Amino acid sequence: MAAHPEGKPCWADAMFSDVEGAKSFYGDVLGWTFGEASSEYGNYTQAYADGKAVAAVVPPMPGQEGQSAWCLYLASPDAAAAAGRVRDNGGEVLMEPMQVGDFGSMLLARDPSGVVFGVWQAGVHEGFEATGVPGAYCWAEVFTRDPEKTDAFFQAVFPYKAQQMEDDAIDYKLFSVGDERVLGRMKMGDEFPPEVPPYLNVYFTVEDCDAAVARATERGGVLRFGPMDSPFGRFAALSDPQGAAFSVLDRMKTAGAMPKTSDAS
Repeated sequence: MAAHPEGKPCWADAMFSDVEGAKSFYGDVLGWTFGEASSEYGNYTQAYADGKAVAAVVPPMPGQEGQSAWCLYLASPDAAAAAGRVRDNGGEVLMEPMQVGDFGSMLLARDPSGVVFGVWQAGVHEGFEATGVPGAYCWAEVFTRDPEKTDAFFQAVFPYKAQQMEDDAIDYKLFSVGDERVLGRMKMGDEFPPEVPPYLNVYFTVEDCDAAVARATERGGVLRFGPMDSPFGRFAALSDPQGAAFSVLDRMKTAGAMPKTSDAS
């Protein structure tokens, strides 16, 4: 498998104070199975969909306990260079580039509007072994209250081309690497309470959106939005029992015409 092109989402993980609880929840909702915890790397535990690595869960490091959240990693051939571009364009490097054995190198950063994300320079771990199949990652969106800053930042740090979705109801952009759309950007409106920080929302594929929502809420998850039909599939936004936000998408159940887009700066 070739390494992912620069700027393409390539991995997702989350810290959970109750890792066993997270494994049980996502195992039920997304059908994940889990590998052995790697004690050498803080009990990092990979999740699998049909035998393919699709994400990971890990307990927080001492002193880093707090709100659980999914972290999306964007691919880069040079994590140190990416860190420099983050700083040069008004972002903040939260964790300096760090070598993770022969797996690769990672960093954590925050864009000028407050969106936290990761960067992954692949070694032997190239990222997702599957995408777009049940249980696997399929899409992500940057939710920000300051789209101008966010757009300028991400297009300076990564080789993104941007297209504006022509929809009067929402301010939504699509970032592409080459001809492939890899990331969305949504402006947060008044429907988001002020205490909700800007964030990256990760979508996982499911065979049946409504059934996944039912399993999630039965297990203590909270339905935040939907289920709703769209040209991209039927989706819903959720929070797991430990507060980590994520979305589920049934890509087979589409409705409506694809929205038009126009090139944007």
